[in-house]
Amino acid sequence: MTPLEQRIGYKFRNSLLLAEALTHPSLSHEAQQRHPDYQRLEFLGDAVLQLVITEHLFQNFRGEAEGQLTKLRSRLVSRNALRAHAASLHLGQYILMGRGEEASGGRERTSTLADAFEALIGALYLDGGLEVAREFILTQMRENLEELAEKPVDINPKGNLQELLQSISPQSPVYELVSQTGPEHEKTFVSKVVWEGIVLGQGTGRSKKQAETAAALEALQLRLWKKTP
Repeated sequence: MTPLEQRIGYKFRNSLLLAEALTHPSLSHEAQQRHPDYQRLEFLGDAVLQLVITEHLFQNFRGEAEGQLTKLRSRLVSRNALRAHAASLHLGQYILMGRGEEASGGRERTSTLADAFEALIGALYLDGGLEVAREFILTQMRENLEELAEKPVDINPKGNLQELLQSISPQSPVYELVSQTGPEHEKTFVSKVVWEGIVLGQGTGRSKKQAETAAALEALQLRLWKKTP
């Protein structure tokens, strides 16, 4: 077994599928010859991932409405979440890519790691079937699923705002302290959240964290990024 196969606990019958799942599109571009890359497997793996997570949530969160189930699924399959799973497998070190892509930090890039993780799911599905892919997905996401079971309706305004904005632009929102007033034991903090030069929201709290959360919540309500030209 290859080191990656040992990490995931699965031996591929068709090793070419694994190689394809770990080949970045930049390799063909740089070599100026066609190499199968992970893009098609990523397309398949994304669909398999959505199915497995949707089925799991449907069966295990019976009290949640459709809207809440959609939010929970979005948290589990966000690009940042998939990057974290890829990083836990050290997936970046196994990806074949062009020298230029590697020199520009491709092995750590969120999009690359998330895409390769989905491609790996696609390869597992083709090589071993849905049950193999399901076992891999649920094993990799066990901690996240257990956390959801404990706090299924947990509201995370800062996380939700970041996911929304990063679907538009790679730039993350920044939280800035506007003011802090009052005696040391009873301070009041005011923070604002800024993204691409736009103040999206402002909030007040007894701690910086509370103020930032309130600012994110206001930003989600106002959605000012949709109103910019």
